[in-house]
Amino acid sequence: MSKLSQALNSFKNFRIAMEFEGLREEREQKPWRVLEFYSGIGGMRYSLMKAGVNAVVVEAFDINDVANDVYQHNFGHRPYQGNIQSLSAADLDSYEAEVWLLSPPCQPYTRQGLQKGSSDARASSFLRILELIPQTSQPLLMLFVENVVGFEAKRKPLAFKNPQFNNQLLWSPGPLYEQDDQKSGMVDQSHGIFDDSIKACRPIEDFLEDKVPRNKVHSDYCTLLANISDLSEQTDKRNGCSHSSLNTYLVPLSLVERWGSAMDIVFPASRRCCCFTKSYYRFVKGTGSLLATNQEKTEDKIVPLEELGLRYFTPREVANLHSFPEDFQFPEHISLRQCYALLGNSLSVGVVAPQLRYLFSHPT
Repeated sequence: MSKLSQALNSFKNFRIAMEFEGLREEREQKPWRVLEFYSGIGGMRYSLMKAGVNAVVVEAFDINDVANDVYQHNFGHRPYQGNIQSLSAADLDSYEAEVWLLSPPCQPYTRQGLQKGSSDARASSFLRILELIPQTSQPLLMLFVENVVGFEAKRKPLAFKNPQFNNQLLWSPGPLYEQDDQKSGMVDQSHGIFDDSIKACRPIEDFLEDKVPRNKVHSDYCTLLANISDLSEQTDKRNGCSHSSLNTYLVPLSLVERWGSAMDIVFPASRRCCCFTKSYYRFVKGTGSLLATNQEKTEDKIVPLEELGLRYFTPREVANLHSFPEDFQFPEHISLRQCYALLGNSLSVGVVAPQLRYLFSHPT
C-alpha cells in the first residue's frame, strides 16, 4: 500500500472517529425525551431530577384526578388523565420519546394481596403498554419499571408473564447487587449491603419538622401536645393543608391499648422505619411506623406504650423520608387522608434516583 493510500485511510478513519465523537457529544447535550406512566404525585419525575439526568418529561399519564392536582401544582403541567389502555402505538409515537418510566399498580403483586399477578384486572393497563412496545415505530431505548417485591419473575415466576421480556430483563440487579454469570443466578449480598446501609442512614430526627434533641425527655406531655399543635399549624400554612387540630397527629390511647403489640414504633434516634402505605393514618397495623415522642427509654427501663406519646408522622415528614424536595407541596383542597394515600402510593426518590442515574449512564 502506498503512503498516499495509507494517508487517505488514516484520514478516513479519523473522520469516522470524529463523526462518531460528534454524535456522542450531541447525544450527551440533547435531553432524553421521557414518558412518565402512572405519574402519581411526581415521585418518578423528582427521582429523574435528583439523578441529575439531562431529560425532559414530554408527557405524564395518570388516571387519578387528585394525584394530577398535586402534580400540576408542583410541576405546572397536568398529566394526561385518560385511560392508558385507550392509547395506541401511534399516540405513543407522536411523543418521540426514547425512555419510558413506569410505576404501575402494585396491588396485583403485593405479598399481602390476592397475588393474582398479571391476571389481576389492575395489571391490565401495564400489560397493554408492554403490548404496544413492538408496535411502535419510534425506537424505545430504555424502560424502567418500579414495583414491589414479588413483581419480578426471577423470584416469583407466576407473578408476571409477558412474551416481550425474558427473566433476565425482568430481574435487573442494578448497582446494589452482584450478578454471578457463571452460576446463572443472583449472588444475594442483600444482608450485608442492607446492614451497612442502615448504619450509614441518617436518624429519623433529621426528617422531622419538630427537631427534638435526641436525649431530651418530654416529661410535660401537655407541652408536647402544644408543640405538635403549633407544628401542624405551621406545616399546614406552608404546605397548603388545613389540619391544625391539636389531636390531628396523636394516636388515640384506645388504639394503643388495642393494637399496641402490632404497632411498629420508632424513636427520633432510630435509623429505619417501615414502608408507608396508602392506608397510613386510617389504620395502625402494617401501614407504617409511629413516632414515640417521649424518649424516656433506657436499657434498664422500658416506658409503657401508653406513655410513649405516639403520633403519626406528618405528611411533610413522610415526604421527607421519601426524599421529596423541600418545595414539594400539596394544594390547599387536598385532605389529610388524601395526602397520606398519595404519599403511600408514591415511591422513595432517594432509592429510585440512584437507579435512574445508573440506568442513564449505561444506556446500552
